[in-house]
Amino acid sequence: MPNHLEIDQASVTDNDLARQVEFAAELDGDEREFAVKYSVLKELSGDEPGEDALELFERFSDEIADICAEAALQRSSASVVIVDENDLE
Repeated sequence: MPNHLEIDQASVTDNDLARQVEFAAELDGDEREFAVKYSVLKELSGDEPGEDALELFERFSDEIADICAEAALQRSSASVVIVDENDLE
């Protein structure tokens, strides 16, 4: 199990064109880049993200951190770890 993923809150941005929330985070001492697709936010919340993507991201940030940590382990060589609904258990 990886160490806790620490999201850099200052880096969190909503990329509505790509329909994802992007951010940097530290995992096991390494800085990594992540993108969480809106479909993940919809699955977690039951709501379409739309203009509320950052609010939903914040509300489910603990669950998102766990999902991203697992995805980062699976894609250790990816420059940006893109998390979609397939990464949900």
